[in-house]
This record gives sequence, C-alpha cells and structure tokens, in this order.
Amino acid sequence: MKILDRLEEWLIASLMAGATFIIFIAVLHRYLSGLPLGAFQDWLISLNTSWAQELSTIMFVWMAKFGAAYGVRTGIHVGVDVLVNRLSERWRNKLIVLALLAGALFTGIIGTLGASFVYRMAGTAQTSPDMEIPMWIVYLALPLGSWLMCFRFLQVTWHFIRNGELPKHDHAYVEGLDDEIEEARKSS
Repeated sequence: MKILDRLEEWLIASLMAGATFIIFIAVLHRYLSGLPLGAFQDWLISLNTSWAQELSTIMFVWMAKFGAAYGVRTGIHVGVDVLVNRLSERWRNKLIVLALLAGALFTGIIGTLGASFVYRMAGTAQTSPDMEIPMWIVYLALPLGSWLMCFRFLQVTWHFIRNGELPKHDHAYVEGLDDEIEEARKSS
C-alpha cells in the first residue's frame, strides 16, 4: 500500500509542478514576445506555445481526479457531520459506513461508465485540438481516478469497521518536523 500511496502523491505533485511550470513558461513567452527585443523577439514570436494551455488543463484535470482519491485516503475532504455527531455511537457508525459505501458505489459506477466511454472513444480518431493526442488518453483520467477513489473509499470503510477511526487531516502537522522538534526539546 505504501507504494500506491507514494505513487499517488508523486503523480499529483508532478502534475501540479509540471502544469505550473508550463503556465509560467507560456506567460513568460507572451510577455517577452511583446517587448522590442529585435531578432530575439522575432525568434520568440516564431515559437508556438498554443499547446501549453491545453496541456496544463489536461494535467490539472488528471491532478484533480487523483487528488480526490488522495483526499479520501487522508481525510481532507470537507464533510458536514453536525447531525451525524448528534446520533448515538451505534447509529453514527452505521451511518458513516453507509456513507462510505455509497461513496464507493458512486465512484465505482462513475469509473465503470467512464471506462465504457473511454473504450468507445478509443475507437474514434478524435484528437485534442492543439497537441493532437488521442482524446481517449485525456479522458482516461475519469475511470482511473474514479476507480482509485472507489478503492480509497473501500479502504477507509475497512479501516473504520476494524478500528472505528476515520482518517483525519491535521492542518497543523508538518511532515518531517518531528525529529527537529524532538532535538529542540532535548537541547533546551
């Protein structure tokens, strides 16, 4: 599971960093192309960066689909649990399991319908406008991200049934500072 967790985190971070870098380069290109820089300006204008917006959009869509699965695993999705917390523990636990299984069912259905759509799309010659990559590759984010999210819902459900704990995201926690905090305590 740690390999899948790290792969998921690496993919999200890489897509976010890559899209941000591509957008930065495209904006820089547009800005510098408008400056009177002689032959350098002519060379810049000759470069075609129309693909940058399309690629960054695709990357952000993929990041969002896999980021949603990450959110389920780590408990960072916003939830309204005012009424749930007012129930007795027995009913609260049943409702939580029902909600988690409903999330798994929904994302499983979306993933399956998305896979059917991608399969049909692969039989066409549709390509993206600027980069001309097959559209089924672009839409592959839908089934893959949804199935991963379904798996994460099932994983959280199983953990909740066994331990009675939901993942909780601590906004104050910074990974990697535990050792430094411990060293600071020892030295003071």
